[in-house]
Amino acid sequence: MTAPPPTPLLHARDLTKVYRSGAAVEVRALAGVSLDLFPGELVVLLGASGSGKSTLLNIMGGLDTPTSGTLSYLGQDLTHADEKTLTTYRRESVGFIFQFYNLIPSLTARENVALITDIASDPMSPEAALDLVGLTTRMDHFPSQLSGGEQQRVAIARAIAKRPAVLLCDEPTGALDVRTGITVLSAIERINLDLGTLAVVITHNAAIADMADRVIMLSDGRITDLKDNPNRRPASELVW
Repeated sequence: MTAPPPTPLLHARDLTKVYRSGAAVEVRALAGVSLDLFPGELVVLLGASGSGKSTLLNIMGGLDTPTSGTLSYLGQDLTHADEKTLTTYRRESVGFIFQFYNLIPSLTARENVALITDIASDPMSPEAALDLVGLTTRMDHFPSQLSGGEQQRVAIARAIAKRPAVLLCDEPTGALDVRTGITVLSAIERINLDLGTLAVVITHNAAIADMADRVIMLSDGRITDLKDNPNRRPASELVW
């Protein structure tokens, strides 16, 4: 018997997003995006600035709503969900990592992560989350005492402490040098492999695509190419 196809975690069909400025000016950020994303995948979204990557990520994370089209999470419609439903989705199921770390300066690494573990329904401990990103010895340091890469890894620990099914990363290495960026990507890779988390990474750096299971190219709000990568490379072997 043929095995049934896997159930997508995120199912998007014909997503469009139009931003309006005044009565006459329209900017079409997405122009009919359809895709399925599955548990345990590491997916890289590639494209130039303005291609629609961040808009797509924000819609998938419940931070924005499409102008038209549909998005569902495990079969639950998010397109027409009320704010309470979207808040629960963001709180329980999605972890966000951005280019800038957004840590609270007056809190230690452990305390920054605890902000999430205190409100999640089934979190790991701050200590366990920080250990996953290699910061066991830096838990009680303040952001000002940490390097940029260490601060980004605290942000990753904070994002994954809730055990999210989906990890959305918007240019997570954009503010880092190559060596530090590889360390950060290795942390994301470990979360993806150890926890089975769907990880979606936005980047303009084509070299990062080598660590992905699938690579999705966007241009002018459309998917222009989608490639499977059966020979995914470890982040530690990336060269750019």
